[in-house]
Amino acid sequence: MTFRSHALILAAPLALAAGFAAAQEWPVKPVRAIIAFTPGSATDIAGRIVAEKLGAALGQPVVAENRVGAGGTIGANAVAKADPDGYTILVNSSAHASYPAMYAQLPFDPFKDFVHLTAIAGQPNVVVVNPDRGYKSLADVVAAAKAKPGQLNYASAGVGSGTHFNAEKFRLAAGLDIVHVPHKGTPEALNDVLAGRVEYFFCPITAALPQVKGGKVTALAVSTPKRSALLPEVPTTVAAGFPGSDYILWVGMWLPAKTPQPIVQKLHAATVKVLGDPDVKERLAKLGADPMPMGMPEFEAFVRAEANDAIRIAKAAGIKPQ
Repeated sequence: MTFRSHALILAAPLALAAGFAAAQEWPVKPVRAIIAFTPGSATDIAGRIVAEKLGAALGQPVVAENRVGAGGTIGANAVAKADPDGYTILVNSSAHASYPAMYAQLPFDPFKDFVHLTAIAGQPNVVVVNPDRGYKSLADVVAAAKAKPGQLNYASAGVGSGTHFNAEKFRLAAGLDIVHVPHKGTPEALNDVLAGRVEYFFCPITAALPQVKGGKVTALAVSTPKRSALLPEVPTTVAAGFPGSDYILWVGMWLPAKTPQPIVQKLHAATVKVLGDPDVKERLAKLGADPMPMGMPEFEAFVRAEANDAIRIAKAAGIKPQ
């Protein structure tokens, strides 16, 4: 056996021991949670709820920081390029799974450059319209769009966002010719509904609820397979007559690739524990969201399946990677 072989054999347990030591000490300073969408978005609100409790569980603050734009890719890229030391977490939406369908070139790989930690929560999108439009049902909107092909429009929280893919899935199911108007984030898209500049928006229920309850927008349908307990009178898009249009908006957490496994395991365990906290469950439920804790292999498989579905939707909708 060569000197090099002896050195490698001796180095392996030392490296493993160092990793466990780092995990025992971690975290010794605040952790950043990079949220890939705007303040007030579903991703932001769910991420902040979890970050607050996670900080208490870890004994160090988990500081939420919004890095927005380009369908969440700016925030995702910041985390992909961050030091893999456990001090930078990505909070992103379903958009993360749409990147292979939307972008021919990215400065990161949505799978190879990340550790898939866990899903946080899932919730419906709500089809919201301006009350002044006079729409009483989703069928009314579809009829109006079909009467003026290519002339009406819909909003999204950005190209490749969960709200965009939900709307495209619905557009295909309904057979619509309608113009997509992407926005910087959910609040901006919702503002265009309030101002009457767009026909509708598949808005995350978290952001839609206050406006629906205040009578500023009309809720016509929810995107999930089942009705929402917070809007029990509102039908699902499938029940409204559009099979194959159901969609769940979800939020998840990732770490940079090569983050030491002991730290990954510690953070995963802490996050799953937080998602089981009764206070977190109650706060998410009030927003129309349900916790979605997953094992790491399960979460990665889930995101890959979602990515394949996004590719299918993009091809059917004629969306070419940019």
